[in-house]
Amino acid sequence: MDTFRDKLKEMQQFFGLEESGELTPCTLAAMKRPRCGLSDVETFGETVKWKNKNLSYRITNYSPTMRPSQVKDAIRRAWKVWSDVTRLRFPRRSRSKADIMISFRIRDHEDEFTFDGKGGILAHAFQPGTGIGGDVHFDSEESWTVNSTGINLFAVAVHEFGHALGLQHSRDPGSAMYPAYNFVRLNEFELSYNDVRDVQEMYGESEISVKRPPPKTPEKCDPELSFDAVMTLQQELIFFKDRFMWRSHPNFHQIGITLITSLWKAVPSHINAAYETSENTILFFKGSQYWAVQQLEALHGFPKDISEFGFPQRVKAIDAVLHLQAERRTVFFTGNECWRYDEEQKQMAAGYPKPTAHEWAGVKTPLDAAVFHEGFVYFFSGHLQYKYDPIHKHVVQTMYANKWLQC
Repeated sequence: MDTFRDKLKEMQQFFGLEESGELTPCTLAAMKRPRCGLSDVETFGETVKWKNKNLSYRITNYSPTMRPSQVKDAIRRAWKVWSDVTRLRFPRRSRSKADIMISFRIRDHEDEFTFDGKGGILAHAFQPGTGIGGDVHFDSEESWTVNSTGINLFAVAVHEFGHALGLQHSRDPGSAMYPAYNFVRLNEFELSYNDVRDVQEMYGESEISVKRPPPKTPEKCDPELSFDAVMTLQQELIFFKDRFMWRSHPNFHQIGITLITSLWKAVPSHINAAYETSENTILFFKGSQYWAVQQLEALHGFPKDISEFGFPQRVKAIDAVLHLQAERRTVFFTGNECWRYDEEQKQMAAGYPKPTAHEWAGVKTPLDAAVFHEGFVYFFSGHLQYKYDPIHKHVVQTMYANKWLQC
């Protein structure tokens, strides 16, 4: 029994959960997430890598849920992710034997790593070597797709190809080598700083100059941490940064970071603002567009243009949004101005915009985020937040922005 508890604690530590050794709801949810078939906490042993810089691959069969051309394209793009940051090249073979054989398999397929049908284990790969070394197997019973409707083949292939190159699982939820499945849009996908560092240590840097350094996963206790958006969701406070979020709840003993797409697949990264309406619809704003989500699913017809709220053409993006549920109104902040939106009438209030300094004395602009919580308004600007008393209309306290994240 102690061995089971110890293993469970290892798994909980890996996923950033409370290390209770008990099958808590959060632990069970993590265990049920679609994932790679390799162990989360046990390493391969010594690092093994390919000696050649040109590694051929061959797709031996195809998924029944995708056209062969779609499979080929997803596989090609997944290999390109790794070739863009190393000196490796991955030519495709159509007939002859290749270094890395890629196939779609069902259940027991004679390699001691049985698939379990739809859900659960999605794929597995073998570390570099002769014979089966480097080969990649995808579960043929999964609903493989090119988007977010099923299991995105590109996202899983990037992960498994990392294993085929010799990389191990990562504890970083922003890493391509994180063991649990996360959908990431093709046009937003980036290897993490750790991914690039690890693969370049094995195979060297690309001879082509990289436009900008790979993104690091933000540290919640970094004193310089700022947020893109903050919103309330029932009893929770949710903090957004780049493609990540933290969820703070009175009953949460530990606040871990996760990708936004792990909860809302339709929501883009680097959002500007977000709030939950009185109709239990969550609105996410990025640039001149906004998305509507109900019960984790995107509503049809979105994204729409923010001009639907009555903003003039000159307003290209929202800096922050403050939803006042009891008053059935929402305040939008753009630059040094604020706008009041009537949620019942579905229109901007007359006389707006007004200077933020006139409406909210002592609040610095431009803002990054704003949220109403337990009788106070919290305004976020850079690495600081300002606790504002809406009755006496003044700032009562200045704190670090990440105070809510157990820092």
